[in-house]
Amino acid sequence: MKKILVTGGAGFIGSHFVRSVQADDVTVLDKLTYAGNLANLEGVRHTFVRGDICDLDLLKEVVPGHDLVVNFAAESHVDRSIDGAAEFVRTNVLGTQTLMQACLDAGTPKVVQVSTDEVYGSIDIGSWNESAPLQPRSPYAAAKAGGDLIARAYAVTHGLNVSITRCGNNYGPRQYPEKVIPLFVTNLARGRKVPLYGDGGNVRDWIHAEDHCAGIRLVADVGEPGEVYHIAGTAELSNLELTQRLLDVCGKGWDMVEHVTDRKGHDRRYSLDDSKLRALGYRAEVPFEQGLKDTVRWYLDNRDWWSACAG
Repeated sequence: MKKILVTGGAGFIGSHFVRSVQADDVTVLDKLTYAGNLANLEGVRHTFVRGDICDLDLLKEVVPGHDLVVNFAAESHVDRSIDGAAEFVRTNVLGTQTLMQACLDAGTPKVVQVSTDEVYGSIDIGSWNESAPLQPRSPYAAAKAGGDLIARAYAVTHGLNVSITRCGNNYGPRQYPEKVIPLFVTNLARGRKVPLYGDGGNVRDWIHAEDHCAGIRLVADVGEPGEVYHIAGTAELSNLELTQRLLDVCGKGWDMVEHVTDRKGHDRRYSLDDSKLRALGYRAEVPFEQGLKDTVRWYLDNRDWWSACAG
């Protein structure tokens, strides 16, 4: 049985990961900001520690003795980073450095830094491989890129066994309703219109959180120190196409869509080549159409959960 520390484990993807490693001894460290929710861990066996990954004294107490540390702790909403970048830099850069130092000091056997495709910027055609240059275009993406580079530096300079994963847009149950799929579903459930940025032509690669977590587990098992691994999704869709599918599943029409001013610096398209991870045996298992239907159904069946989040 492994002893696993999951930072940010009360959040959306982190809590999915905690659920996926229930055969092990899991400790969750989470600051419980607005997107962290202990309800995400109800019925899940774990030890919970409330705290901040920027708190080195706390990490010195919590990190030692764990076989694996997986870092999900991050500020992650692009719009919020545009309005105020400081907290993103603090958590995503300084927090990552503090955690890497604590893992180094504790002699942690394996660390996984969970990141995003947004660090690459925008790509018109084709897909990024792991050697693509980092060209982030939002404060959020820049802060995540900074954390990735810090993690890699600890591998190269100090020999810390840390691997980095980068993934596309996640969806599934328990995602905070500021993100597009839960925002649209919960708005439609309340009879409210949904906001569509610009011309709706921005393209994203969608992956179910369960598939993302399967990729992270594989990297935790066989990933090399300092290496980056992509975890690609199962559906590349424009926001227009995604909106249509959500309207169809929810039984609504385009009269419920409100076109709004585009986001500043809005990346046009993301796309990852995950051949490197597939060569190690990874395969996404959740078909997007079924995953989307199941996700919509979860939100419709769990109004109390998202009503507490969204107000």
